[in-house]
Amino acid sequence: MQSATGINGLDSILGGGLPKGSAIIVEGAPGTGKTTLGIQFLYNGIKQYNENGIIITFEEFPEQIYADMEHFGWDLKALERQNKMRVISLSPETLIGQMLTPNGLFEQMVNEINCKRIVIDSISLLKFLNRNSEIKGREILYTLRNILRKFKLTSLLIQEQADLDSNHVPFEHFIFDGLIRLSLKEHLQLFRQRTLEVLKMRGSSILEGEHIYRITEKGIYVVLASRTVADIHDSQSDLRLKTGIASLDDILGGGLDRGNIYMLDTNSKANYRNIITSILAERIKAGDQLLTILSSIQSIEELAALLRLHRVDLDKVIKEKKMFFIEHYDRPIPESWRNSVFHVNDLDNEKYNHFLNYELHPKVHSGMNNEKNWFIYYDLNAIINERGTDYVLRHFAAETANARSKGMTVLVLCNFKEVGINVASFLERSCNGVLKTWVDGSYQYLQVTKASNGDISKPYLLENMQEFPYIRLI
Repeated sequence: MQSATGINGLDSILGGGLPKGSAIIVEGAPGTGKTTLGIQFLYNGIKQYNENGIIITFEEFPEQIYADMEHFGWDLKALERQNKMRVISLSPETLIGQMLTPNGLFEQMVNEINCKRIVIDSISLLKFLNRNSEIKGREILYTLRNILRKFKLTSLLIQEQADLDSNHVPFEHFIFDGLIRLSLKEHLQLFRQRTLEVLKMRGSSILEGEHIYRITEKGIYVVLASRTVADIHDSQSDLRLKTGIASLDDILGGGLDRGNIYMLDTNSKANYRNIITSILAERIKAGDQLLTILSSIQSIEELAALLRLHRVDLDKVIKEKKMFFIEHYDRPIPESWRNSVFHVNDLDNEKYNHFLNYELHPKVHSGMNNEKNWFIYYDLNAIINERGTDYVLRHFAAETANARSKGMTVLVLCNFKEVGINVASFLERSCNGVLKTWVDGSYQYLQVTKASNGDISKPYLLENMQEFPYIRLI
């Protein structure tokens, strides 16, 4: 169960909200908006989720908090009159004393308003009640945590950044359930940039990284690092094409967008074949028509062997005329497959282009008239090797634009490092999405570095497995 904060962007980072009953530290330097975030969490809890709340402050008087929050349109006095909120100013000693007192002030307040959320501002003072005894200070923090858990309160505990200058990890980072850090950093020597990062959230999956936030007239507003462009997509839509790798579909927001162009940037060290085979197999199972431009290092027979591992009988698919191949190399082809293979190894660039425009495209278009969906895969490295970089620069954008206009989905294999930065930049601009996979030491990674909805994912570990679907992203 989670307690949504109602703060734009933050709940997405948290995977839905804070775990109910958890105690979370919010740390940052003065002026980063820690108190604003805390009270916004309480205010939204009352207004949006029917969860009443308390703020306990050791340094501010209630009247100052009322006045500060009115700037955001939050009438805290009205919420107090409705018995939905309490704004309490007292000393750290009094708070701990009352928490330890059966039916004391703290317990009475919690029960009186049926409190579900609490903000304490700040534990920087609370943890140093006994400056001469570090052990005693730790006991106070343990006491605080245990009492908050006893009452099942979802808690934000504010802490000043100044307490975190030493190299060691503060004790409270270990005993509390989560840590949200607000930072104010110089950016490009022009202005200071506010960033929010969730460094820890026990029992939850979080969106890692620093995310820019603003303090607006309506409170804290977080802009996700992976959502610099905000296109809205339905992950369950028929326009989403499954890849056969559930974890990859999740990263892509449900799968590949039908009618878009995707580039897989990889190299010979990376195990990219299972990724491609899984996508091809899934498209065959979905009933799509496929066109594949074969690479120099993979024959049709080798592709057939991989597809069998993914529960697809290529011989049957070819007999049903659902898959076709463009072959640039003089390699033997099984007799029963020859009608599905276009041999272009003896065509120069001009004749090859004529073949595409006047033989292949009409065949594809006739299939589209029968309401067939086409999925195209080809190894661009093979085209560059056989046709040259100049050919790609002249024709690639036009080919992808034509495919996109016809609603065809295209997956292109390339090695950006091999083709050079200028060609790679051109190819990336011509695509809707880029998936990058690479090897670092003994591990392989995959990252979505460009997507139609603006998402840029974190790097995921790519784990090879013995069982179907043979790949998992972690």
